[in-house]
Amino acid sequence: MSTLMKVAIHKSTIPETQMFVIKELEDKHFDPVWHSHSEYQLFVVLKGTGTRFIGDSIKSFRDTELVLTGADLPHLWRSDEAYFKRDNQLGIQGIVIYLQENFLGEHMMEKEEMLLLKKLFKKAARGLEFYGEKRDLVIDMMKELIHMRGLESLIELLKILDILAHSKEYHYISHTEYSGPFKENETDRMNKVYEYALANFRKKISLPELAEMLFMTPTSFSRYFTIKNNKPFSRFIAELRIKHACKLLVETDMPVSTISYECGFNTLSNFNKQFKEVMLKKPSEYKAEFSGL
Repeated sequence: MSTLMKVAIHKSTIPETQMFVIKELEDKHFDPVWHSHSEYQLFVVLKGTGTRFIGDSIKSFRDTELVLTGADLPHLWRSDEAYFKRDNQLGIQGIVIYLQENFLGEHMMEKEEMLLLKKLFKKAARGLEFYGEKRDLVIDMMKELIHMRGLESLIELLKILDILAHSKEYHYISHTEYSGPFKENETDRMNKVYEYALANFRKKISLPELAEMLFMTPTSFSRYFTIKNNKPFSRFIAELRIKHACKLLVETDMPVSTISYECGFNTLSNFNKQFKEVMLKKPSEYKAEFSGL
């Protein structure tokens, strides 16, 4: 796992000869690097499961997730551990579109016809997750866009953006906006933090050990993490554990007590308390909701 997370600040570059870039992803797992870039990114997961980090948000992801992220909003789609095991038969698929805010020209976004699109881009600063019929329509259009070229592809992209701009079926993802790219040393630090957290969240986390890895004191690390992630490190770990618990509640028949220990909680009462704080409902209610009971 340690060899997989590397520094990457700007991961996508749009050639000067193109207005946007669309890529079809098919691999063993999604790129496991936490990063940000200046382009807006429209991304759909067609196949694959894991944990998603966008801004200060942590959430499990699965097929048909459609997300628009704004410029410089840090993100990571981390495939489940099973995808990294040797000789596994799993794989991922997705489609990603990169574009700059001024992809139509320097002053085009100031025109009256672009008002809704400009609002969409502004909202994307916190990340948007779409749902409902319009999401399904956009996913189908993205699949078609892969095979288009020239003016036809630009028209299709504008249609997609117009549908999203008119949609009210979305949730904001991050509680805060991020401005400007992360410095390389910050990206390196946060990748180490995510790597350590994902490898160790099921057991007791050693803050001194993690701080030492980053050449910081535990106090300075705690302060640094809170500033960069808009939440204390303890809350981050709790959310990571709870999101894993959500996955186990839905996908397995494990008793709640077993799940609580599997996710790193020492007592069932603490698990129930923190689960309700994060998910606003009890574990049993969450499981019943997804079981259709």
